[in-house]
Amino acid sequence: MTHSYIVAAKRSAVVPLNGAFAHLEFLDIAAPVIRACLVGCGLAPEKVGEVIVGNALGAGGNPARLCALAAGLPEQVAGLSIDRQCASGLDALNLADAMIRSGQAEIVVVGGAESYSRRPERARTFADGRPALPYAQARFTPWPDRDPDMHVAADALATEHGITRAAQDAWAVQSHDRALKARARLARELVTIGGITKDPFTRALSPGLCARSRAMVGTITPANTSVAADGAAFCVVVSERIARCLDAPAVRIIGGCTLGGCPDLPGLAPVAAIKALLDRANITPDHLTVAEIMEAYAAQAIACVTESGLNPEIVNPGGGSLARGHPIGASGAINAVRLYHELVARGGIGIAAIAAAGGIGTALLLRA
Repeated sequence: MTHSYIVAAKRSAVVPLNGAFAHLEFLDIAAPVIRACLVGCGLAPEKVGEVIVGNALGAGGNPARLCALAAGLPEQVAGLSIDRQCASGLDALNLADAMIRSGQAEIVVVGGAESYSRRPERARTFADGRPALPYAQARFTPWPDRDPDMHVAADALATEHGITRAAQDAWAVQSHDRALKARARLARELVTIGGITKDPFTRALSPGLCARSRAMVGTITPANTSVAADGAAFCVVVSERIARCLDAPAVRIIGGCTLGGCPDLPGLAPVAAIKALLDRANITPDHLTVAEIMEAYAAQAIACVTESGLNPEIVNPGGGSLARGHPIGASGAINAVRLYHELVARGGIGIAAIAAAGGIGTALLLRA
């Protein structure tokens, strides 16, 4: 078995729902990012063995195949699409790692792409002839009483762990502040699409603005919740043999882990995955240089950081999804892109982690 390495990582800007990317299909956002990744590490499109794409909002067909063809990859690249909701993009990286380690491929383009703005309408049909019933949130468990709305689940998590609204708002303010201060270095990972060169949602958020944000459920407000968004992020994952032949910064994938957790508190699921992955690698949180932890909700991020024993000072140094937005199937891949660039700059060991609806947590461990 060989180690696998990330040798390129790029993303689009993350643009809120019905914003500047609203006229683009998910593949229109993904294709330029894929091309930029290959150019960045000096690999020709015909060298790619597979494309794996996370997509969670039902783009139809085989999103990975569409992205591969739109990016100009050879027709023999079949494309593999996965849907593990918010964890899709990060799980795609774990699949690519497994393919490389097992010898099934030597070069895999992998990531996630989502257009919240252009998502298809979804409806449930009935055998008795009733009209189809549109729905916004899919079922994540077979039990209606244990399949909470995500806002409700986040508030329940905050209540159980004693996370106040003030603490959540402070986390959101910090996320935006870090993203604003990091804009110069964030530009190195961004691919300009439609003239958009930065994450447009990032702003000078203040505690006062947060305080004026009307509660949606309990302590959960628009200010401490990630907005629905459009975006794409991709990495090029290669074997050790290929990595040695390239003049590109190579970051080794130590391993990945996905575990199920309590469906009632899905935001806490990454904790078990983080702990299991670190334990498997014989690494403690103190060994980590940087961590990219999903911020679908500030409450979720705070709980995951605290329960995993991570140092908050190394978490999301360039801001998190609260300062960008949440393009569901792409968000895990965005965390991986962020982690790659932070490790190339800082060195050391880093972890990315994300929760998914239904009680699923995924983590990825990298070493520069």
